[in-house]
Amino acid sequence: MSPTPPARRLRLHLPRRMFAQVLLMQVAIAAGVAVLATGLFLAPLSDQLDDQAMRRALSIAQTTAAQPQIAEDLTDTPATAGGPVQREAERIRTATKAEYVVVMDRRGVRWSHPTPSEIGRLVSTDPGKALAGHDVMQIDSGTLGRTARGKVPLRDSDGKVVGAVSVGIAYDSVRARLLHAIPGLFAYAGGALAVGALAAWLISRRVQRQTRDLAFSDISALLAEREAMLHGIREGVVALDRGGRIRLLNDEARRLLGIGDEAVGRSLDEALGEGRTADVLAGRVTGTDLLTVRGQRVLVANRMPTDDGGAVATLRDRTELEQLGRELDSTRGLIDALRAQDHEHANRMHTVLGLLELEMYDDAVEFVGEVVGDHRATAEQVAEKIQDPLLAALLVGKATVAAERGVALSLADRTGLPDRLIDPRGLVTIVGNLVDNALDATAGTPHARVEVELQAEGRTATLRVRDTGPGIPEEQRELIFTEGWSTKQRPAHRERGIGLPLVRRLAERQGGSATVGEAAGGGAEFTVVLPEALAEALAEAELEPALTVPSDPHAHTVAEEESR
Repeated sequence: MSPTPPARRLRLHLPRRMFAQVLLMQVAIAAGVAVLATGLFLAPLSDQLDDQAMRRALSIAQTTAAQPQIAEDLTDTPATAGGPVQREAERIRTATKAEYVVVMDRRGVRWSHPTPSEIGRLVSTDPGKALAGHDVMQIDSGTLGRTARGKVPLRDSDGKVVGAVSVGIAYDSVRARLLHAIPGLFAYAGGALAVGALAAWLISRRVQRQTRDLAFSDISALLAEREAMLHGIREGVVALDRGGRIRLLNDEARRLLGIGDEAVGRSLDEALGEGRTADVLAGRVTGTDLLTVRGQRVLVANRMPTDDGGAVATLRDRTELEQLGRELDSTRGLIDALRAQDHEHANRMHTVLGLLELEMYDDAVEFVGEVVGDHRATAEQVAEKIQDPLLAALLVGKATVAAERGVALSLADRTGLPDRLIDPRGLVTIVGNLVDNALDATAGTPHARVEVELQAEGRTATLRVRDTGPGIPEEQRELIFTEGWSTKQRPAHRERGIGLPLVRRLAERQGGSATVGEAAGGGAEFTVVLPEALAEALAEAELEPALTVPSDPHAHTVAEEESR
């Protein structure tokens, strides 16, 4: 015998498409709301109809009891089927379409009733409250069935209670009103449900267009892939909404821009501060592969608008590439300088060889001494005024390159910089960029000259680089500090317009400034002020401590001996 197959569970499979699920859920919600609203309306409607019937009965009873003739006939005539009380009560019942109008005396004996045989008998329900002078409303059952009742006391001309009036409204008519209202209520509920279903369909169609008819599983997979892609790529990605607020940052964008998750939801100006980086990302500067400097990083930004009015910006780090480009420029310059030096060296060697062949030994020694002395004098002059080794080495190298390019590079007489720099590499970058720009501006011009002045006052270092080039027009003196702006032809291996913005950024990072003006003899003069560039100077006693000889208690310090 074959084994019995396991019983299968009945499972409800929802549609895979997102718009179909949204439509199904919204129709279910609309139907549930319609049923709930109908039930909530029907529950108080029944009580409301009962209350209306009881109040109508009470109103008829009060109107009947307000007629003084009924109270007089109740006390003056007997309780008979043809009496005046019965005739008046039946007239009122017929006119108001009530189920009954019963007039009773203080004993509860009926003086009127729709069934004449009941006249003279006691009422079927307790009339005590009405005979005690109180109005009564209730739903109760009597000889004529279940009715909505109203009972009031009947008073004579002196205000004395002589009986009571009880009026009943058939309860079947109240229920009939309720049942009559249900079809109309269901019609309204059905109409509301139809409108809700139509609205749900329209919304689901919009969702279908916006989600491109994807299933929930597809959307989940896309979100997971997006997260992996955004945080895995080595380019910064910044997503903006239509208001220019940041709505997404990947890990690389946080690193390149130096901001965190607190920037999400804020505008670019608030998150990054005013500047070119915020302008590029916000689209206020247009173009492709736009350069910007953020901190010490050189970034290339591209911006693409999205259909919802926002934008996505990508950032690439070109700092290392720019550094390599500058090193390549320096290497090419050194190669040119070495080629020129090699040619000059060959000429000098030929001169020495000729002097030696002519047996002019003293002249040969003097010639070699002059050549070596020029280079040594330049190095000694720089080292004497610039005590920081990195900066001194930079200026010695730049002097050699300048000489080969036909430019005289010199230090101003007032130059003096102690070896107390806090960030010597930063100052080397600033000086190197300014000197390179000055050499480019003056090379090939007659009497080309570049002068560097470095002064220290307290903790403040001031740098001035002057040249005899064409100078900077006044209207361009701020533009030259803008990333990507340059008057030079762009080389193949890197971008232009980075050096001067980097100089200003490094200066501002230390609380300083970088400006340009006109030199005294024409040309340009760049001034960089760094208020916190130098460390505090140590006291003289700390720099040259007194020396003592521990083994001899009578020995004197060197300072004491010198003072004697």
